[in-house]
Amino acid sequence: MDVRCRLAVNMKKLRKERGWSQEALAGEARLDRTYVSGIERRVKNPTITVVERIAMALGCKLGDLLD
Repeated sequence: MDVRCRLAVNMKKLRKERGWSQEALAGEARLDRTYVSGIERRVKNPTITVVERIAMALGCKLGDLLD
């Protein structure tokens, strides 16, 4: 599984565990909802800075999203 796929799967899993919509995660991470959707659908290639913002919003380690 490539890194974008791992990111998408882990991000969606953690988001759903918190009961958050894509819009809620986007708000917490200060991103557009369509961008969050694009990451989860593996059509967007986020920078490491964006991945860090997502991790902070989800309250997890950066590695939790990439492992």
